[in-house]
Amino acid sequence: MSNFDPNAMIRGAQLTIVGALRALQNPGLFKYEHYRQAALAVCAGILIRLVITIPIIVVKALLWILSFMINFEAATWDDKLVGGLDFVANSVLQVPFFLMSLMRYITPTLDNMFMDSLQWVDQTYAQKHKSEDPNTLRAMYYPNLRMYSTHGDTSKHKAPLDAAMAFLYRYGRRAAMSLGVYVLSYVPYLGRFVLPAASFYTFNNAVGPIPATVIFGSGIFLPRRYLIVFLQSYFSSRSLMRELLEPYFSRIRFNKQQKHLWFRDREGLLFGFGVGFYIFLKIPLLGVLIYGIAEASTAYLITKVTDPPPSPAYSEKFAESQVRWTNKHEFLRLPLANLDAHNTATNNREENPIQAGDLPSKKFS
Repeated sequence: MSNFDPNAMIRGAQLTIVGALRALQNPGLFKYEHYRQAALAVCAGILIRLVITIPIIVVKALLWILSFMINFEAATWDDKLVGGLDFVANSVLQVPFFLMSLMRYITPTLDNMFMDSLQWVDQTYAQKHKSEDPNTLRAMYYPNLRMYSTHGDTSKHKAPLDAAMAFLYRYGRRAAMSLGVYVLSYVPYLGRFVLPAASFYTFNNAVGPIPATVIFGSGIFLPRRYLIVFLQSYFSSRSLMRELLEPYFSRIRFNKQQKHLWFRDREGLLFGFGVGFYIFLKIPLLGVLIYGIAEASTAYLITKVTDPPPSPAYSEKFAESQVRWTNKHEFLRLPLANLDAHNTATNNREENPIQAGDLPSKKFS
């Protein structure tokens, strides 16, 4: 069965709303430091818009100068050129999203926001269940996770500068591929099949050949612009989740294969969660602020798809135990009003030997 099932995507979209509401209830997000960062974020949003519009303004200025020598009144290509540049910058190259993601490597605010929100999630959970038997409650996430170094084992993990360069490489490769596919879609005769073929290749492994074939068939008849927005929304939501989860993965030491399987086992829910915030990130100027809310909401998400971490002294096999989402079906069946439901004490330690250390026996909150 595909991990990209509709129930998981719907639950991910629900977590977008619930997580954002939980994050906004945290009074810690409104302290002076975050107010200052919010103001800087708005300024960054304005700067991002300027970065995007400056090339378009330059082109418009050149066209205005040329209009004294060439009559553009009967021509439409100049308007198409300006509109095309804006579309390429925002939808093909994803420049605003790139600049917002790059901020993570410039300031530690997003990492701090994630940890502050995780502490708030623990506090609200404990407050909500304070009248219940403590033995039936899950362990806390924040106290142990804060003890992990954000750099982890430097022999296995990238230094901050190397991580930033890896991000630039990933973005550059994806931007080059997107631009290449966009250009190839204009090739006479064969161009109309380029985007549908790219859609089929992208979704074949995720949702299976039959849905991918349906996407391919409908893509032949859809306008090019809609297909590009569709594909970029998919890829950008995946990239967004990768960046939003960086505070967790910078502390919990997954190898490359484990991390790949971790994302693969949760891809439907992560897509629903990521695409919801990606849509809001498109709001001019406020997108950077919403990126911060998305980071805070990710702390709530983590408590639904992972187990509480042990102390670093007992963390050797913890990452391996988290690759598979063991409580997936139970969590997806929970009613929306009861997402914080907790299970009764589990006694199947023999099924998961590493729980014998500091690992809690709860599977979800």
